[in-house]
Amino acid sequence: MIALVTGASKGIGKAIALELADMGYDIWLNYRSSDESAAETAALIRKKGSEVTLLKFDVADKALVNGALNGLVEEFGPPDILVNNAGIARDGLMMWMPSDDWTDVTDTTLNGFFNVTKAVLQSMLQRKSGKIINIASVSGVMGNPGQVNYSAAKGGLIAATKALAKETAKRGICVNCIAPGFIETDMVKELPVKEIVKMIPMQKIGQPEDVAGLVGFLVSDRASYITGQVIGVNGGVC
Repeated sequence: MIALVTGASKGIGKAIALELADMGYDIWLNYRSSDESAAETAALIRKKGSEVTLLKFDVADKALVNGALNGLVEEFGPPDILVNNAGIARDGLMMWMPSDDWTDVTDTTLNGFFNVTKAVLQSMLQRKSGKIINIASVSGVMGNPGQVNYSAAKGGLIAATKALAKETAKRGICVNCIAPGFIETDMVKELPVKEIVKMIPMQKIGQPEDVAGLVGFLVSDRASYITGQVIGVNGGVC
């Protein structure tokens, strides 16, 4: 069994990769730039008894995606699990937002989703099985000031999830979306955590493992009748 996880060198992606390794999956681990973090995560996966293939490419670059994945899919078949986790944030009010901040965020989240999913989808459909999990955000559900780009990208990912789920259901492929709230990762390090906690009904920041645990459930046989859904992991924010 194989799981492809994008943006998996650290944070939520790392926790997901480790969760799936615990479930017996070999991991195709994508990352963009952090060689050291990717190597550390790969070592942890191997300690769990799973194989890991490091795939260094930018999900927003279609040529790099195809170059990395086409040969693997031809040799091993498509992954049983695809987790589209790669994403970046470039926060700022829209009135002052550089065009590149809009493009970089939407390219990584939306074009990244398209490029990676497209590279494995046809083989999944031919096999008539597979699980696709897209990691969105509470910002894509309710919007967040200072994150028009991020909210738009994640909101688009949610809509794409619902549409793709309807396209693939008859072929035995489940497509779902997880919308995390504030999770303890590099993305929230520079934020005023004490103030943020006051807005969360559970009065605490979530952990990457909280998201990974839900991924583990959604890829299991217990979730075989769940598709096209958006599930929040947010401490009650919305």
